[in-house]
Order: sequence, then C-alpha cells, then structure tokens
Amino acid sequence: MEIIKKIAPVFLILLSIIACKDEPQAPPVVQLSPEEIALNQLKDSLYNAYQEAQASKQTHAQIKEALKKKGYMTFDYVDQKTQDTILMQQYFVAFLKSGAIRGQNEEESEALQEQHLEYLSKMYEEGHADISGPFGDDTDLRGITIYNVPTKKMAERLANDDPMVKAKRLKVEVHPWWAAKGYHLR
Repeated sequence: MEIIKKIAPVFLILLSIIACKDEPQAPPVVQLSPEEIALNQLKDSLYNAYQEAQASKQTHAQIKEALKKKGYMTFDYVDQKTQDTILMQQYFVAFLKSGAIRGQNEEESEALQEQHLEYLSKMYEEGHADISGPFGDDTDLRGITIYNVPTKKMAERLANDDPMVKAKRLKVEVHPWWAAKGYHLR
C-alpha cells in the first residue's frame, strides 16, 4: 500500500501529461473566392514588381556611365529652382514629311499604313523609338518619331527603314534633340 501511495502521484502526473497531449491536426482548409484569389495574385505581382524596382535602382552616375558606354551623349543640368541635377540625354527627332510618290491607290495606301504602324511598334518594343505620332493638320509635315539611339546615323538608318519611307510616300529629316532622361509627357 505504501508503494501505491508513492507511485500513484507519479502515475497521475504521467496520465495527465498523456491526456493533455494533442495530436497535431491539419489546419482547416480555407476556400477563397475567385476575387480573393485574384486580389492575392495582384498583391504578389505588385510586391514582386516593387522588389525588382528596388533591386534595379541605379544612381545618377551609374545611369550616366551606362549611357556613355553605349555611345550616348549626355550632360548634367542643375535646376536653379530645386537645385536637382537632371541628366540630359541626346535623342533624335525624325520629322516625317510628304514624299515624292503619294499616288498609291487606296489599297496600297492602307497596306503601307499598316506596315508603317507595325514598324513603329517594333521600334518601340525594341527600345529604339520612344514616341511617334502624326500631326493634326494637313501639311507636308506628316508626323514625328523620337529615336532613343546613340547616333544620328543610326536614327537616320532606322527612320529610312520605315516601309512608308522606302515606298517614298514619306521622307525623313532627322535632328538631334535633348531631353531630361526619365521624364514623361504630361
């Protein structure tokens, strides 16, 4: 009996430990609505884009050096009002003018216009052109393309490869143009 009195507390403690031990359970499955799934995917993509942007941030000097290595002309401009240093880069504006041969029939004109727009889209996708567009009046000056290339010779070659220029429906005149690197139209 004496042994039972000594063992009983130990037995009760072991029994309570065993009784309190819970088996691990799988977490409950939460069903998300399609809207919640889409929202989570959007949050993930925005977070990833933010992380990429943070990782790819370059300093003014790094951007300037990278442009220099590629052959671009740049200079620094200090804004007198804000005292910010602005990196200026040379671009090339191709003025598209009426060409010598404008007598294509309607079908040929439409086909050339489609090829012209495809070509300009390709220039934009490849990073050679930053903006293009027609003028809104009916003069010999038909439109512009701003080329983001290091040399005037390269801009002229790209502008002259446009199907409208090759067909002599348009001709080009290219001029160097300076703009602040990274600024956008408003």
